[in-house]
Amino acid sequence: MTTAVVLYNLGGPDKTEAIRPFLFNLFNDPMILGIPQPFRWLLAQLISRRRASTAGKIYAHLGGSSPLLKNTLDQADALEVVLNSGSNETYKCFVAMRYWHPFCLETLDEVLGFQPDQIVLLPLYPQFSVTTVGSMMRVWEQAAKTRGLKIPVTALCCYPTDPGFVSAVASFVSNAVATLPAGEKFRVLFSAHGLPKKIVAGGDPYQWQVEQTTKAVVAALDQDFDWINCYQSRVGPLEWIGPATEDEIRLAGAEGISLVVVPIAFVSEHSETLVELDIEYREIADHAGVRTYLRTPTVGVNPMFIEGLAKLVRDSAAAGCDLCSGTGERVCTLDWSQCPMKIEA
Repeated sequence: MTTAVVLYNLGGPDKTEAIRPFLFNLFNDPMILGIPQPFRWLLAQLISRRRASTAGKIYAHLGGSSPLLKNTLDQADALEVVLNSGSNETYKCFVAMRYWHPFCLETLDEVLGFQPDQIVLLPLYPQFSVTTVGSMMRVWEQAAKTRGLKIPVTALCCYPTDPGFVSAVASFVSNAVATLPAGEKFRVLFSAHGLPKKIVAGGDPYQWQVEQTTKAVVAALDQDFDWINCYQSRVGPLEWIGPATEDEIRLAGAEGISLVVVPIAFVSEHSETLVELDIEYREIADHAGVRTYLRTPTVGVNPMFIEGLAKLVRDSAAAGCDLCSGTGERVCTLDWSQCPMKIEA
């Protein structure tokens, strides 16, 4: 049995000239801007033009491009090694990105060249949202239809409390806390990318799943400490879910306590971690008088995380389901109508 595993993520510009078209692709996604064409196309053109300069300054800190593709390729390589270790089956990992190369159709053509017996779609978003996993599922279906795909596909929708993911995050938090001076008062900020409130109000389970991840990490740490979920990267005039990470940073400064900031919904280093958290929010912390500001790494190629992904792939492939969660069953409560898994009668 040969299995192609497609790891996918947001993507990012690979050079300065790609910043504006990358932004256009992002905002032209109907799952991001839910307005009909041609108005979405026009608005995406406007937003990408206006934001290109600001985004260019952000990526300038990273050498003019996003490291996300390289980091994802490293994860794919690490996962492939683990999957093929001691296995009688053959796994090959591929990478697809939503808003920049390699696009879904490009990756599917590579997969078809491999001629696998089955395909597993593996999101590098542990928590489901219609704006991330849902969006990629939509374009995958379009690509599969375009190529007349006949190979069985199993799509993993989410794994917010996967033991490997949770253990890796918990280990980083524990290590960071251990570096604080003895007796120093601190708070852990579990920071995730935000969403407009109207998306969550429409039944998107993302915020709820983020909170489940945090609860699982806190339980794994098995110690009493001050913590809170918060959300970063707000753009535009809409009201976003909160509390805002930057507001929590200022609050910690006013209270005279230290911070351990944990990127709870990111699994790779990219602009939101390397620039927003490490540079922009650290500057806010300095101005607010935060005593110590620590940021834990993303899970990256941490062995616990990669082993967890390998188990998810094997279990999903063995289940033979069209759509699987990290537990094999529906993760979301009935409150979340946008959960892609059907409610069992």
